[in-house]
Amino acid sequence: MEHESEALWRLPEPLSIHEVSVDDETSIVLRRHGNPEGPRLVMTHGNGLAIDLYLPFWSLLAGDFDLFVYDMRNHGWNTVSSLERHNIPTLARDHDIILDAIIRIYGEKPTIGVFHSVASLVSLLSAYRGSRYSALVLYDPTLYRAGLDFEQFEAASKAAAEGARRRTTNFRSPAQFAELLRIVPMFSRSVPGIPQLMAEATLRTSAGGQGFELRCPREYEAQLIDYARTFVVLVDFACLHCPIKVIGADPTLPYSYLPTLDLSDIMEVDYDFLPNASHFLPLEMPDECVQGLRQFLEEQKII
Repeated sequence: MEHESEALWRLPEPLSIHEVSVDDETSIVLRRHGNPEGPRLVMTHGNGLAIDLYLPFWSLLAGDFDLFVYDMRNHGWNTVSSLERHNIPTLARDHDIILDAIIRIYGEKPTIGVFHSVASLVSLLSAYRGSRYSALVLYDPTLYRAGLDFEQFEAASKAAAEGARRRTTNFRSPAQFAELLRIVPMFSRSVPGIPQLMAEATLRTSAGGQGFELRCPREYEAQLIDYARTFVVLVDFACLHCPIKVIGADPTLPYSYLPTLDLSDIMEVDYDFLPNASHFLPLEMPDECVQGLRQFLEEQKII
């Protein structure tokens, strides 16, 4: 079967690339896209994914915003380093170092953090507590859901981690990976072209030169889920120093990753959800995700 539409997504060349050293063994590749004259957006991705996979979302912002995108350590463009350091506190520290580097290299300007899933949790645990952002826009953040029995939460977390540990790690070709992805239920709502784009963004040539392997090894993905369930309870929105918008998945749908927080009773957060969207909403409804971001920034008089 031919999938001609799968070839539609082509990553643009970055305007600039910087390798940012975050510790003695790890560098993170920071890329700049978009309009340098616009407000600055800083973006990264969910666990086991890569920011290039979100092209259908962030390409819609390139005309008006100065886009800085990066992959979390051990994902995407970055090389694989220590499993021991692959945890939420380290990712929060990486986040702060990346933000410092952007400001140091490119100067001060209004900056909005735009994060999905576990990257949202990381931004909320930053030592800066949002003080270096004009606003945060978070898509279906990985957080403990109010009212959910903690045993249920633990069970969902463990099931997600075990699922990650069972992932197939090696593939004959990106095309084989894309074909498998087309039958995975959690990606069934995605826009056309996501299977091939995900193959390009999350696979690399195997170390032995035969076939392809996951850029983020499955044990790294699983360990992050294990750590996440420990740290989700530490988020305190009242301690954050910038406006926050949360755009969630449809709360009536089955969870595809981890339960997310019911924010209806938290006054510090502007919360909406997208009907019929799953946890992977930026890959399913990029236009609606962008609309929610723009509307929030207009309300905050940032744009």
